[in-house]
Amino acid sequence: MTNMWETVSLGEVVEHRKEFIEIDDLKKYKRCRVQIHAKGIVLRDEVEGSIIKTKKQQVCREDEFLVAEIDAKVGGYGIVPSDLEGAIVSSHYFLFNSDCSKLDPNFLGFFIKTPMFKEQVAARGSTNYAAIRPHHVLDYKIPLPPLSEQHRIVRKIANISMKVIEAKGHHNHSSQNLEAFYTSCRAKAIQDALLKGSKLFADAATLERGKFSHRPRNDQRFFGGTHPWIQIGEIESANKYIKKWSITLNDEGLAISRKFPKGTVLVSIAATIGSVGILDFDCCIPDSIVAITPHDGIDSEFVYHYLGHLRTHLESVAPQSAQKNINLKILSVLPFPDISLSEQGRIVDDLNTLQIKVDSIKNKQSKIKAELDALMPSILDKAFKGEL
Repeated sequence: MTNMWETVSLGEVVEHRKEFIEIDDLKKYKRCRVQIHAKGIVLRDEVEGSIIKTKKQQVCREDEFLVAEIDAKVGGYGIVPSDLEGAIVSSHYFLFNSDCSKLDPNFLGFFIKTPMFKEQVAARGSTNYAAIRPHHVLDYKIPLPPLSEQHRIVRKIANISMKVIEAKGHHNHSSQNLEAFYTSCRAKAIQDALLKGSKLFADAATLERGKFSHRPRNDQRFFGGTHPWIQIGEIESANKYIKKWSITLNDEGLAISRKFPKGTVLVSIAATIGSVGILDFDCCIPDSIVAITPHDGIDSEFVYHYLGHLRTHLESVAPQSAQKNINLKILSVLPFPDISLSEQGRIVDDLNTLQIKVDSIKNKQSKIKAELDALMPSILDKAFKGEL
């Protein structure tokens, strides 16, 4: 239990170390980057000394505690890994080496990820800005069991951490496989439909580009009325049906735009190409979006799935420019399955049923991910309460 452990100031077990070198323009140097939220120290870059403006830099040593002067309060600290031995940082960082006869650097590395430590960092330092000074770090408290117990705790946490990382890897792989499975099922359904016959997309639906060519697009005299107006982001974030908007046009804005009715299929043709959704309300759209009105005998949800399948193709045929985009001419001549309305409906039902099953599994996977994310903080909490 922690009440049986001695609690000491970090200054009793670590020492603030300064080692500055003069940068040689002809040499190459690794530079560190401290990730916030105590996510560790990583390589920022490896550069020629000639491009480093400040010619006096500090040298990092393996297992040292590195603290960012400004970002410490948001978890800007960590233990220097072995592959960054000899890397450099500016004077806006502080380095502390551990007295290994009293403190296992790995024990400190786990401790700095705990709320117990983070709360100390947040409570100290300047009141008018977030800077941390070396004496603040040396004043932080750490529970200090015997060195042999530190080693045991480190081994236990490391073992659990490896298992959590492995479980997360399996989870991510499973999620990717799930997405790939749905995508392949949809692709097969559309491709099989195309084998039965095809016609030009323009013969299956009316394709019309949105309208709002005024620049600058954010001219406030056109906004703030009662007419919903969406951009590509709302399509991208929708789950098939576009149900939300955050911007409205006034009557003057409506006059330079165009409103399309509920049920219109929308697809983006610029920047983020191929985002597709179905309007759940009457709405105005800009010229970066194409509105698709299915002809009689064409199911709007089938059009949605068709365009979802073609998204990769649409991106591949977009002209290579600073901002890739496609146009009505490209869309109009795409081959569209020439199958009956009932056959379209059967495909839509099959894909919707599959999507429900996929979403159900995704929800379970999200819960598993949340449990995995919460596991290590729980383990660390137990460890530094002497309960591991």
